Formats: sequence, structure tokens, C-alpha cells
Amino acid sequence: ELVNRFKGRTSHDLRQEFESLRTRIPTLWSRSYYAATVGAVSQETIRRYIEAQKGK
Repeated sequence: ELVNRFKGRTSHDLRQEFESLRTRIPTLWSRSYYAATVGAVSQETIRRYIEAQKGK
């Protein structure tokens, strides 16, 4: 629920500040999210994961 509230609030705030987002981008966030600890994972691995998600 925390993530959904964050997404909803930030979407609302961004659309208030940048009115062009209302018509140009139908949704700012995907419906899914990923959260996990990354203690033993390198920053490069995290970067590659994020880059791979951009096309989805």
C-alpha cells in the first residue's frame, strides 16, 4: 500500500506542476513494482536491472 500511495501522490503532484503530462502521458507509473534488499549485489548489477526494465 505504501508504494501505491507514493505513486498516486507523486503522479498527482507532477500532473499539477506540469500540465502537459495530463495529455501527453496517460500513466506515469506502471502497475507493478519491485522491492528487495540488495546488500550483496553490485551497483553495476542494479544499473543493468534498471536499464533492462526501461523497455518493458
